[in-house]
Amino acid sequence: MKMQTKHLTKSTMKTTRTLWTLFVALSGASALAQNGVVDLTKLHNYANQPRPAYITRDNTPSNNAITDAGATLGRILFYDKRLSRNSTVSCSSCHEQSRGFGDDATASLGINGSTGRHSMRLINSRFSNESKFFWDERAASLEIQTTQPIQDHVEMGFSGISGDPAFADLVARLTTIPEYRVLFAMTFGNATITETRVQQSLAQFVRSIQSFDSKYDIGRAQANDNQPFPNFTTAENAGKVLFINTPGPGGGAGCAGCHAPPEFAIDPNSRNNGTTGVIAVGTGTDLTNTRSPSLRDAVGPSGQSNGGLMHDASKSTLADVINHYNAIPGDNANLDNRLRRPGGGVQNLNLTQTQKDNLAAFLRTLTGANIYTDQKWSTPFNAQGDLELIILPASASTLTKNSNGTVTIRCSAAEGLTYRFESSTDLSQWNLITTVTTDATGLIDRTVPMPYLNQFFRFTYIP
Repeated sequence: MKMQTKHLTKSTMKTTRTLWTLFVALSGASALAQNGVVDLTKLHNYANQPRPAYITRDNTPSNNAITDAGATLGRILFYDKRLSRNSTVSCSSCHEQSRGFGDDATASLGINGSTGRHSMRLINSRFSNESKFFWDERAASLEIQTTQPIQDHVEMGFSGISGDPAFADLVARLTTIPEYRVLFAMTFGNATITETRVQQSLAQFVRSIQSFDSKYDIGRAQANDNQPFPNFTTAENAGKVLFINTPGPGGGAGCAGCHAPPEFAIDPNSRNNGTTGVIAVGTGTDLTNTRSPSLRDAVGPSGQSNGGLMHDASKSTLADVINHYNAIPGDNANLDNRLRRPGGGVQNLNLTQTQKDNLAAFLRTLTGANIYTDQKWSTPFNAQGDLELIILPASASTLTKNSNGTVTIRCSAAEGLTYRFESSTDLSQWNLITTVTTDATGLIDRTVPMPYLNQFFRFTYIP
């Protein structure tokens, strides 16, 4: 670990202001990263992203609303491999942006083997009435879910058992890292790192991952779900009717009974879907799976796979999934009643091949594009695993000479941090005048008497 500061600019007036930017090289490399820059004075918009008026579900708790600072911290934590015991696995290792924040592996590889289920896609996790997480809903909230993989012996190894360090050891590790002291101070008002704060930040980032630029959304902006969409093909509109209508005389497939549009999230009251087979890797049955990701972005923008479908990744294509629901392969005590025949037995829709193709065509309209490339959801690190935090940019400072013989020094800095305002006569020995906290816009300023020759001032930040 090496922390470096860099002298940025000087004024040509009698007073010279020196701005400092804090750079943190994560790997301890001798050179600063050429990419992987996070500018804390110009945060991405996570808190106020636009979303369609017809999207009304939201499982965000009142005590953890998304903030730009919190989601920024969550993004860095999400991609940081140092959250695993041996610094080889991050959350993003199993939830790849290019895969719709899913995994193309049947079971994800942790530091001590493979996971017991396929990694669930994270897109639009926020927009569901279901507040529980994991396939078997064992986490009561997204906040609780975020640190369970970290504390899993197989996945990331801070379990506190089987020779693993405990989560407290991870907190101690993060506390030694200067950029995390900066980020936690900016987000929470002080640099204290706790599991609750890690959970809140990661949950904010995951909830910020949203996809509403699909072909479906373009059509839904012009018509209601029970009307033909003008931008849809005949097959896509026919598939939409099949998706929405219930089985029976209406000729539907009844998919909306568990995945209601426009969010296409799972109904919280759903039970399992009749899968009888492997538990990801291995053998046996796994009948406790009652949650699923949103059906949005089940495949990528070009129709490519975002990874296997279902909790065991046993279905490779949308056609495979449709065939599963067309004829449920097995019964069990926890089967969702919507997958049973009214007169007894399990669902058999008897869909024609054309109907199956139309249904698949509709499901492909639920895929967006921006989610796969937007920088705010991408890794903040460069190829070498380095990161730069911009705390105080040179270009954001101004000097104003006032009529009363004073000078006002202003700087647009990172919101929520407390900076030192210092003076010097030789640019070597600096004396603290006062500390200044940025306002809600990230602005700091101080007014001083018109300085004499060789008197200098600066704002600086020390984590």
